[in-house]
Amino acid sequence: MTATLPGTPAADGFRMPAEFEPHAGCWMLWPERPDNWREAARPAQLTFARVAAAIAQFEPVTVGVSNPHYSAARGLYFPWDQDDLVARKVLEIERLDRYRAPLVNEGGAVHVDGEGTALVTEECLLNANRNPRLAREDIERGVRDYLGVSHIIWLGRGVFNDETGGHVDNLACFVRPGEVCLAWTDRRRDPQYAISLDAWERLQDARDARGRRLKVRRLPMPAPLRLRAREAAGVVAHEDTRERVAGERLAASYVNFYIANGGIVMPLLDTRTDRTAARRLKSLFPARRVVGVPAREILLGGGNIHCITQQIPAGGRGRIRPPVRAAG
Repeated sequence: MTATLPGTPAADGFRMPAEFEPHAGCWMLWPERPDNWREAARPAQLTFARVAAAIAQFEPVTVGVSNPHYSAARGLYFPWDQDDLVARKVLEIERLDRYRAPLVNEGGAVHVDGEGTALVTEECLLNANRNPRLAREDIERGVRDYLGVSHIIWLGRGVFNDETGGHVDNLACFVRPGEVCLAWTDRRRDPQYAISLDAWERLQDARDARGRRLKVRRLPMPAPLRLRAREAAGVVAHEDTRERVAGERLAASYVNFYIANGGIVMPLLDTRTDRTAARRLKSLFPARRVVGVPAREILLGGGNIHCITQQIPAGGRGRIRPPVRAAG
């Protein structure tokens, strides 16, 4: 039996917990769209499985799969684990019969600190392709009503050339209350420099919901990464989908990581910078184990590890409604 509550989540006593709070588990969706993932999504599927296996070291993982892909997902073998039976039990596969359209993950429009503060980008939420009929104050009201936050810090643009429309999870996130991790580059001629500098200045001027100044921690970005010709050629273009062009810059950011119970699962993007980013993340999360997963295949389809995952809050203080990133 289900009950329909008449008010907004905040009015009914719900809030969106911070991602560094305890989890009951993690949700993922199986990649399958050939117009977004190259080579019929097979390379992306293997990468998604590796991400799921990494997260499963810390918390349960459930993967939602549409009917046509159910058997393939169930039978996927993880080559890094010699025990096939153990490997196949890492994931719980959920058959999503009600989804007839290909599944898509989209996440990171808002990031919260669990104490009433939210980070958002103007590029994303004020974009006419997302909220054409809403003014800034309307969006702020919705964020407060549905996430249970009381204070909103607006950032400007997201990561340069980010096809997600500037989702904040590629640019900045809360490490803990009052402390923000920001994607950063020292390359002044890089168009990303002005974006990160603007975010830095806004965060320096901001206060959180308790009136405190924020501590801003810079997380170095990899050097610009670009789409290779063979990667672009592997995508089946459709009229209504984004064209993949060889040589275009990819929106690579180490901020797009997943916070698990006792762990950080980070994208490995460039061998020249991966270790530096891992050390920095370990210093930001000293009590958690940092695990890296080669994630270029995710990047090729837009976003990264944080975009393809959804934490399930464990509950705790007050009443909590699990946050949901869009799937459709």
